[in-house]
Amino acid sequence: MTPNADSAPSGPSRRSFLASTAVATAAVAGGMPLLAACGGSDTGSREGTTSGKAADKMLPTYVASTVAQPDLPSKNGSGAGYTGKVDLAALKTSVPKKLGTGAPIKIMSPFWGSPPKPGNPYYTALDAAAGTKITWQNQDGTTYGEKLGAVLASSSIPDMVVVPGWELVGKIANAVTAKFMDLAPYLAGDKAKKYPNLAAIPSDAWRMGIFGGALRGIPMPAATANWITPFYRKDIFDKKGWSPPKSPDEFLSWAKEATSAKAKVYACADMNWSAWSFFGVRPSGTLGWNIGDDGKLTYRHEVPEYLEALEWVRKLFDAGVVHPDDKARSGDQGQRFTAGQVLVYNDNIASWYGKTAEQAQAKPDFEIEGMDLFGADGGNPTLWASQPATIWSLIRKGASKATVENALAAADFAAAPYGTKERMLVDYGVEGTHYTVKDGVPVKNDLGNSQVLNAWVMLAAPAAYYAHPDFPDVARKQVEWQQRMGAFMKKTSTFGMNIVEPTRYANLGSQFEQLEIDYVRGNRKLSEVQAAISTWKSSGGDKLRDWYKELIDKNGSGN
Repeated sequence: MTPNADSAPSGPSRRSFLASTAVATAAVAGGMPLLAACGGSDTGSREGTTSGKAADKMLPTYVASTVAQPDLPSKNGSGAGYTGKVDLAALKTSVPKKLGTGAPIKIMSPFWGSPPKPGNPYYTALDAAAGTKITWQNQDGTTYGEKLGAVLASSSIPDMVVVPGWELVGKIANAVTAKFMDLAPYLAGDKAKKYPNLAAIPSDAWRMGIFGGALRGIPMPAATANWITPFYRKDIFDKKGWSPPKSPDEFLSWAKEATSAKAKVYACADMNWSAWSFFGVRPSGTLGWNIGDDGKLTYRHEVPEYLEALEWVRKLFDAGVVHPDDKARSGDQGQRFTAGQVLVYNDNIASWYGKTAEQAQAKPDFEIEGMDLFGADGGNPTLWASQPATIWSLIRKGASKATVENALAAADFAAAPYGTKERMLVDYGVEGTHYTVKDGVPVKNDLGNSQVLNAWVMLAAPAAYYAHPDFPDVARKQVEWQQRMGAFMKKTSTFGMNIVEPTRYANLGSQFEQLEIDYVRGNRKLSEVQAAISTWKSSGGDKLRDWYKELIDKNGSGN
């Protein structure tokens, strides 16, 4: 069985994470949030967040699953790890009786790749097992926001809709409150015990499902110790006698030694995303706000570390150690990495498994390793926690009781923990049709790879974990990396809050991503970045700070 994959609050390409083979069966990214900053009622303002006692009353009672205990329990915000083979003949059942009644439901979800045809063996088997009758309305994941916005603006909304956090901007964020129902009457407190797998989702993840003062979103939990990982070619490092760098200066020095333009080998890809971690820069979005030791509330690009990180990345480009295609932002840096043209690159931690599995047959000596994050001075890093959930499935307002109960039955089935029959079916499909078992390990065939992905795993997920029966050592390394890095984790003042900013600020910081891209490549001046920060403040940033200050004063700090 494969893991419910974690991703980060920001990264090279959130959509590319979900499209990778490593996360084709489950995916989570860094999210956004919501209440009324002052009111919080369902009919009041849709801006703000809900936390504290008001939120606690809406949450399901947490009942941990005891079906299969991990070999590596979660620690320091990590996912859990399963490093042994599962006895497939002794898989347990997490839901004693079928909860679905067969009432038809329509579900819209993002899909990366070519969606399978309706009525295929995977969908048929899942419906039969869960007691559901789902019509999937799969939409292209790369343009999902456009379709989502159009559907939410219409009068015809599917019974259930998957909403990723990165699409929670502008009118979509407010539509979530307006168009989706409060699930507390079905899930608050002990009511959730009817759905044991949903009850086993951690409370912090459920708290992120509060939109507009009501529990609307069924979450996909994520590890909070979850950062973009700087991966390096350990096989090449060992051959050359190199040790992983332990400071930005060491990295630059090593990069100059390792690069050979003549041989078309470059030290690294664009390291911007790891630079944020090296220099202790907060995530973008709502997590970027924090009250410092001086009592001042600042946003991520207002602190010195922001410019220091950008200047360091620019040094890499100026030194010629970054692959030319990365400078041009063309091609696939992951392919350049496996080809040995790039020795270090950034990616979601799920690629640890994805690249290992991908290269196992073609390059048996290939070895990928995650470089430990270091601080700007070579000491311990300052790392900021990711949100505990960032993708949700929601049920439309006005749905019948039968529709709601069947949607919850589907979500409960999808959230089955590792080591269960339900998880096996969700992740691998039907034995003999979608996979075969070799040496005790399930292996998908071509039909499995084309049908068993993207759909059911988007409805809900168990607490974050890693499990790769074919490469158990990779699962161990993923968990241990998160646990080591998690020891240096801090939480911003907005951690754990599902916040929706006022729409008037929706495009306030939209210029920064492109500006960062241009600056590190030498196409913009530092003074232009500084000017953009000043403009951000005067054109609404300072007023947005006041809004956040009031929100934190009313709801308490996330740290």
